Amino acid sequence: MLDYVKTVLKKVSISREMFEKELHKAFRFLSAEEIGQLRRWCYAPFRGKLLPVLDRVFSGALS
Repeated sequence: MLDYVKTVLKKVSISREMFEKELHKAFRFLSAEEIGQLRRWCYAPFRGKLLPVLDRVFSGALS
């Protein structure tokens, strides 16, 4: 499932809104360990363009 989520996120990364929506959806399907892996993966390719989205979504997921 993690690989599928990564594929979807790559495809929707051109739209901040879609990226954020799909990232939130992914949390419903992934385990805590997979969410950690997803977090590390997301920050590598999307840090520059989507940093505010990543920070917002992942900070909310940890609380």
